[in-house]
Amino acid sequence: MTTCYFVSDLHGSALRYEILFREMIRNKPSFVFLGGDLLPHIHRSVRIGGKDIPDFMRNYVIPGFKEVRRKMGCNYPEVFLIMGNDDHRIEESAFLEGEQIELWKYLNNSKFKFGPYTFYGYPFVPPTPFLLKDWEKYDVSRYVDPGCVPPTEGYRTVEPDYDTEYSTIQQDIEKLTANDNLDKAVFLFHTPPYQSLLDRAELDGKKFEHVPLDVHVGSIAVQRFIEEKQPMLTLHGHIHESTRLTGHWKQAFGKTLSFNAAHDGPGLSIIKFKIDNPSDCERLIFDE
Repeated sequence: MTTCYFVSDLHGSALRYEILFREMIRNKPSFVFLGGDLLPHIHRSVRIGGKDIPDFMRNYVIPGFKEVRRKMGCNYPEVFLIMGNDDHRIEESAFLEGEQIELWKYLNNSKFKFGPYTFYGYPFVPPTPFLLKDWEKYDVSRYVDPGCVPPTEGYRTVEPDYDTEYSTIQQDIEKLTANDNLDKAVFLFHTPPYQSLLDRAELDGKKFEHVPLDVHVGSIAVQRFIEEKQPMLTLHGHIHESTRLTGHWKQAFGKTLSFNAAHDGPGLSIIKFKIDNPSDCERLIFDE
């Protein structure tokens, strides 16, 4: 059986990347999935080993994966990744450069067929309270939860190539999957499904203008898609504290199994599973 690693929300942490690189070399997974929020905040100075890193992707991530590939040789895995809502889209060109030199496959609202499996990637999340809107869209309608900022407001690092007023996550997923057979489909989402064990935010008792906030902050479109279309496996991140709050990092929705790899501890969470039997899975926490 073929071993996979799934990680998410590394947020430019050299510690997390070094753990990932080490475990890839040590255990030789066949597939590695990175579920978005991979970069540091653009205004944060990144220092690694006492040195300033001016371009995190080109000066650290790409060389890091190159070194892993050199050490692994023919055992280098198939790597699939997406960006997340904390990643500035202006950095997307570096993700495409990594794809061009065959370090990974960049799955931005796209799919890739590999043997009997089809891998799908989707980076957008429903509106959040944060101002960066490169990877935010309306979910199933133009409704915005109390305290959240509409995707038509805030700021972007690049001009969008879609209508921000009317484009929705639901429309995108319908277009991406069309009439595909999803029996062997793996979806790399950044957002988790709404009202699940994977989207629980630490908002208990909090209000916005006297309105209680919903503690579930995932996507209704993703929830409906999973329940109706029943893909084999969905991979999620985004909500760091959800596993701590619910005690669950995986959930079954009928025939679909879903994982959340986000972690609010100091180290890295790696979800290890078998591509041909996703229920054979475990969550590994590395602090160093």
